[in-house]
Amino acid sequence: MTPLEIAAVAISFLAIWLTARRNMLCWPLNLVACALYFKLFLDVRLYADMVLQAVFGIGILYGWIVWSRDRRDAAVVTVVPLPRFGALAGLAVGALGALGIGWFTSHHTDATLPWLDATLSSFSLVAQYWTARRHRESWLLWIAVDVVYVGMFVFKDLMLTAGLYAVMIGLAVIGYRDWRRAQGVAARSS
Repeated sequence: MTPLEIAAVAISFLAIWLTARRNMLCWPLNLVACALYFKLFLDVRLYADMVLQAVFGIGILYGWIVWSRDRRDAAVVTVVPLPRFGALAGLAVGALGALGIGWFTSHHTDATLPWLDATLSSFSLVAQYWTARRHRESWLLWIAVDVVYVGMFVFKDLMLTAGLYAVMIGLAVIGYRDWRRAQGVAARSS
């Protein structure tokens, strides 16, 4: 456990909690958390997760813009249903990304756990995109990914980060519940 990991965990926790609450402050805090985890994952040779943090930075900027635009149109950030085709396409893209990233990192780097790291990174990108698009189903994918991340981080002896991801599972459950409720309220009022 390092000061870097402690700071990354604390800021990530706050950012995810704010995301579940649909609070706009989640975006700048998520950017800071990404930068901290980029360095941490570089240090422990989880390269797919390191690159994931950089890509998350781009996704965070995208989500910030989408949510900001949505707030101009309404008082709160609205939750949008995920079409069945969108769900299937997202899962297919996640699987293809896992194969591509896994092949690259297993053949061209000294990454530890290249295939697992690649799979989690790829599906995290899908979940991040769904979160930016305000789909409540993003939380279900986050739950699945975070469960596996806990095991990987325990294996890598990143116990504080494993604890954060265990807590993030609970935050994702809360996020899903709250976003489902918000989507139901919006549907009844339209």
